[in-house]
Amino acid sequence: MMQLKLYPAEAIRTLDRRYMLEYDISGLKLMGKAARSVLAFIDREIPNVQRAQVFCGSGNNAGDGFLIAAFLADRGWSVQVFLIGDPSKLGLDAASALKVCQGSAAQMSRVEGNEGAASVIDPNSVIIDALLGLGVSGPVRPEYQSVIAAINTSGAAVISVDLPSGLDPDTGVADAVCVRATATVTFIAHKIGLFSQDGPEVSGRVVLDDLGVPEPLMKDFAAAAVSTLVALPLSPRPKRSHKGTFGRVLVVGGNEGMGGAPLLAAEAALRSGAGLVSVVTRAEHVSGFLARRPELMVRAANDEMDLTELMAQASAIVIGPGLGQDTWALNLFHQVMACEKPLVIDADALNLVSRFGLANRSSVMTPHPLEAARLLGQAHVDADRMRVLDALVDRYPGVKVLKGHGTLVGDGHRTALNPFGNPGMATAGMGDVLSGIIGSLLAQGCNLWEAATLSVAHHAAAADAASLKQGEVGLLASDVIAGIGKSLAGIR
Repeated sequence: MMQLKLYPAEAIRTLDRRYMLEYDISGLKLMGKAARSVLAFIDREIPNVQRAQVFCGSGNNAGDGFLIAAFLADRGWSVQVFLIGDPSKLGLDAASALKVCQGSAAQMSRVEGNEGAASVIDPNSVIIDALLGLGVSGPVRPEYQSVIAAINTSGAAVISVDLPSGLDPDTGVADAVCVRATATVTFIAHKIGLFSQDGPEVSGRVVLDDLGVPEPLMKDFAAAAVSTLVALPLSPRPKRSHKGTFGRVLVVGGNEGMGGAPLLAAEAALRSGAGLVSVVTRAEHVSGFLARRPELMVRAANDEMDLTELMAQASAIVIGPGLGQDTWALNLFHQVMACEKPLVIDADALNLVSRFGLANRSSVMTPHPLEAARLLGQAHVDADRMRVLDALVDRYPGVKVLKGHGTLVGDGHRTALNPFGNPGMATAGMGDVLSGIIGSLLAQGCNLWEAATLSVAHHAAAADAASLKQGEVGLLASDVIAGIGKSLAGIR
């Protein structure tokens, strides 16, 4: 997958205004460009249909819809346009587009009341969703809800114009009633919401038309962009390599009854190419670790264990998987936090950071949403994951990995979104695997940003590859570990 640039809604709106003002392009002409882009998509992907139903609201998105309807009618298609909402609220450009549509052969009518929506849907038509688009704000109003529900149950091909109606363009959170598109033809630039949270599920295939926006203008908004991650392979290894070439990872965790977490992290670190991996854990886990993975070096820790020597030998440290929060955990935690080695902070170590703070600037933190809430002193996190990430970056040094669907990585200067992964990853141990991969890449010499972004991308890409072999249901964290090496080597 190639790297994409994703933009927040406000940046797109500003881009749109500047494009028209600075390049002398009218709003109606821009709507015409968007409409022809949708027609071009229909020609390529749905060539054997001559019927369309176009659903229009009362915002600028409706203007695109009116022109799509008019252009299709001019081709001899049977076109029905359904107005939802108050047409008197249309802006000047959308109102002009409405007049063009009224002058065409397209049939136009209003949809009134909840009972009218389902009765007008023709499942043999292409349905054009031009209801809300980028203009969505707050919950979808009742007059739109019934129409969207009817569209979703129609069985017809649905093309959303710019954004599925009901999808938040910034958070990717879909309203309780949101259009589930077959495809979304989006304009000027990709919206963050199309690739975050519910976005990939409701948007279908996403096709971008930049409408001719000049590159110099796009560059003015580069700071607002979020990049998607790319699972780039690691560089080939030198022929004269030895185990010391690729660093040493120290994994600290595995309190009573929680030995599996650090074992998964340590195995992932090995499979990601670390030269040596050591584990500090409870004595009860040592024999099991060595029986499962004899390549590991495992040390038993009591409540007073001194980590000075092990930390001095380590190139990077992973702390948190199965750590707990008792006296044993606190002793290990405070020692690790006081060192200056690159750290990966996960699981219970994150909960301890929320209590004791963080001074080490060479750290990658990997919270899931509940852990993020604790780190921010909140009961729960905002649905706007970008805002949550920004808050974490403001409060704590280093790189933050906000896990979840569309995992985000940020360091205060740049933000990236992970487009890989699947629901099969929603199982125990996946986060431990990720922390091990990050620790391994840190030990091999990657900087914090490189280690975090590459690890997130390859972790999810390996999970996608594993799900193709055995499905998403029952996917195990250890199944992902087995494919990490292939992914990092660029073997698909």
